[in-house]
This record gives sequence, C-alpha cells and structure tokens, in this order.
Amino acid sequence: MKNRPDPIEAAFQFIEKYFPNCQGAILAGSVVRGEATETSDLDIVIFDKVLSSFRVSLIEFGWNIELFAHNLSSYQFFFESDCKEARPCMPRMISEGKTLKDTGVLSKIRKEAKNLLEQGPEEWSKEIIDMKRYFITDALDDLIGCQKRGERIFIANKLGELVSEFILRSNRKWIGSSKWVVRSLVHHDKEVANEFVDAFDTFYKTNDIDKIVILTEQVLKPFGGRLFEGFSLGEK
Repeated sequence: MKNRPDPIEAAFQFIEKYFPNCQGAILAGSVVRGEATETSDLDIVIFDKVLSSFRVSLIEFGWNIELFAHNLSSYQFFFESDCKEARPCMPRMISEGKTLKDTGVLSKIRKEAKNLLEQGPEEWSKEIIDMKRYFITDALDDLIGCQKRGERIFIANKLGELVSEFILRSNRKWIGSSKWVVRSLVHHDKEVANEFVDAFDTFYKTNDIDKIVILTEQVLKPFGGRLFEGFSLGEK
C-alpha cells in the first residue's frame, strides 16, 4: 500500500469532504480486519437522509472506495435479502466495521446486524438437501466421466461451489462467493477447509480428481450419499 495514506485517515477525510452531516459512517472490509493487500479498497457505509439506497465506486485520497449509502430504514431490505441468500455481506460490514461517525443511530443497527449473524441462515429442508445432493451427484458424475481437460476445469469449478455451499448450509452456516468461499469454510471448520482446498488444488495442479471424489462422498454420506435414482423435481 505504498504512496497511499492510512486507510482510516483516508476514510475520515472522505466522510468529512462528502458527507460531513451524515448520521453515521462505518469503515468495513479487509483494511479493518487487518487483511489489506496492495489491491484492497475501502468499503464505507454511510447512513444519511437519502431517499433510497445507492452504491458508488470512486477513487479518492489514493484509495479505491466502495460507498454504500442508506437511510435509517433502507438498509433493512439488504439485511433481509442478504440473509435470504445466506450471504450476509451488509450485516457483516455493519457488525465488524469501524465507526467513523455516529450521531447515535449505529447502536441499534449494529445490534440488528449482530443478531442476524448469530442466528445463522434458515435451516435447509429435507427436500432442499435432496435436491442439492442430486445436483452434486450429477456434477461429480460429469467430472468422473469427462476426459477433456478444459471441460473438467469448469465442471470442477461448479462442483466446488456446490460442495462448499452444501457443507456450510447443511450446518446452518453462512456461505460466500469468491475468496469468501474459503473464508466461510475456515470459519466453520479449519480442517474441512484445508481438505477442501487441498482436493481442488491437487486437481488443478495434476488433473487427479481422487481427492475431490473422496471429499464429495464424505460430505454427502451423513445425508444418504449420492442421489440419482428416484429423484424428482416438480412431480406431483
């Protein structure tokens, strides 16, 4: 992060320049968690008297900034939609972020965010679990049967998404995308996360799928294993 001002100082300057009268402001993301890299940006959430929520990407004070603006009720829609998808991006930012400004509104909002995170996502029904088992089985069979390296790569990508989702959601844990796949797995179980990464890393390096097959079958086993015969969707 050479030639850039301190992230917290830059965030304060940004708020003072553009939203000096806002009701609340929070700095979130990797810079707050101590995980910033050369390409990290500043995730800033403000609460102000705006008509509706909006998001803006810009560059100020040497930093790429992602601005999320809300009024004192609009954020609740994003809390609900994030939790419905089991990816609590906004609740996590609010709960973990550093306060830049607060006129007394953040305590209630932070409490809402923390409660949602602690509750975890909605429990999967048996019907959903069976549906997910079927699609994982289908992707695993495709991976085993495929001999074309290019196709195999993208089948493995899809299977990785499905398996990581299954591990987390079947345990009522939050999921993530991109780098948050691994972070979410680590938060749930470091040993499982290491097995997951090792299985797919081995495949990408050597084209050997054995560890992926073993991992997938271990994940499905407590729920009945692979599922193909007898599965139906929408049949009455």
